[in-house]
Amino acid sequence: MKKLIAAVVLGGALWTQPLWASDDDIVKVRAAGEVSAAMDRLEEAVRGAGATVFARVDHAGGAETVGMELAPAQLLVFGNPKLGTPAMQDDPLAGLYLPLKVLVYSDAEGQVWMAYEDPREMLDDLGGIDDDASYLGKMSGALKALTSKAAGF
Repeated sequence: MKKLIAAVVLGGALWTQPLWASDDDIVKVRAAGEVSAAMDRLEEAVRGAGATVFARVDHAGGAETVGMELAPAQLLVFGNPKLGTPAMQDDPLAGLYLPLKVLVYSDAEGQVWMAYEDPREMLDDLGGIDDDASYLGKMSGALKALTSKAAGF
């Protein structure tokens, strides 16, 4: 009986925290509220961390301009030269993947998610990037911290 109670309590506690999922190199974080609200929280977290927001792309809004429908989806493009510059110094082709991006979208069930590509996987195929480069861990940590803060739980 104690195990059942512990499982119920633990299960409830998990739903109050961001849910992390991974599809190979894509990390997904469950978010509260609507896509626009989650994106607002993410943008605020990014700016609060001192990073630069370069663009906020409304994919559903773009689809609407051509008479098509798309579930709510927005992409935030942001970065910090202190993290990105060393990667590009090691391999200029890192500029194809940087700045960092987080997609906030609503799935078929209406659940809002924040998704991003793990920087280690994203830059893995570039010859000049060392698997142990410190900036990879910093990028991963920043993405995890920012999406956790913006999840709204």
